[in-house]
Amino acid sequence: MPKLPTKWLIAAAVVAAGGILVWQYWQGEQAKLPEGIVSGNGRIEADQTDIATKYPGRILSVNVKEGDLVEIGQVVATMDVKDIEAHREGAEAQLAEAREAVQEARAGLAKSQSDLEFREAEYSRALSLVGSGAMSQRATDQRKMARDVAKSGVKAALARLRTLEKGVEAYEAGLKEIDTQLEDSSLASTIHGRVLYRLAEPGEVIGAGGKILTLVNLTEIYMETFLAADQVRLVALGSDARIIIDGLDFAIPAIVSFVSPEAQFTPKQVETLEERQKLMFRLKLRIPDELVQAHIDQVKTGVRGVGYVRLGSNPPPWPDFLERRVEDSVAIATE
Repeated sequence: MPKLPTKWLIAAAVVAAGGILVWQYWQGEQAKLPEGIVSGNGRIEADQTDIATKYPGRILSVNVKEGDLVEIGQVVATMDVKDIEAHREGAEAQLAEAREAVQEARAGLAKSQSDLEFREAEYSRALSLVGSGAMSQRATDQRKMARDVAKSGVKAALARLRTLEKGVEAYEAGLKEIDTQLEDSSLASTIHGRVLYRLAEPGEVIGAGGKILTLVNLTEIYMETFLAADQVRLVALGSDARIIIDGLDFAIPAIVSFVSPEAQFTPKQVETLEERQKLMFRLKLRIPDELVQAHIDQVKTGVRGVGYVRLGSNPPPWPDFLERRVEDSVAIATE
């Protein structure tokens, strides 16, 4: 068996020692807390939303920079619509022609119906006269044939009108689709958030679905942390929680909004009770919206800290250091 280089052995020893120290530190921190309150390291997170174009085209403008705050409905980018506007002009001309053709077809139908009424009246008179011998059967048959031709004319005129009306509907639908493209060329934010990445610049041509911006949703701010299996079974959704950000000396109130149904860091085979107790489950501790909105200019994501959760149905009160709340005059320094 080949001998491992000394530097690899040293690196492995350092990693192992580091893992032991982290575990011991976590156990030590837990020991300082009252029974029924547990903690876990984590970081502030938020959901991300991409601003992307629905149709291919050239970017005309990008109206925000990385780090800017954006409101719901704010136009953050626009697409060049010259080609679409030209297409719309052509579609409008076609629609006008189609509507004019419908008007002509309606006039033609009215004329055909009038002719049919006249032929019906002639045929009716012929039937009354042929019985008395005042009109020959041949003349009566001729009037019947004229009446039948007039009927066919009405049917043809009606069919042509319906076809042209369907054409108008198709042109109207096409025009509506073009208008939708024009509306979609102004890309608006659907969330209250902060620009995380600016992915494209004016002048670039991108395909359908091309991303221009990535936003962080500031209405859903939470900390992701982990608890052991024997602790997480006592955590309920909505449980009271606290967050302390690194470098701050006050606690941010939160609630448990998510508990993972699956363990993290799970070995392929867990045979012993001791190993099962080391399994960790992911939690989300959500900060209330009103607190986030009160400090929206300072809220960022990615900072680290410690999350605290009370366990069970009758948990102990928070210790003093977790009752020191964020004050209105203090910003949430989260990065």
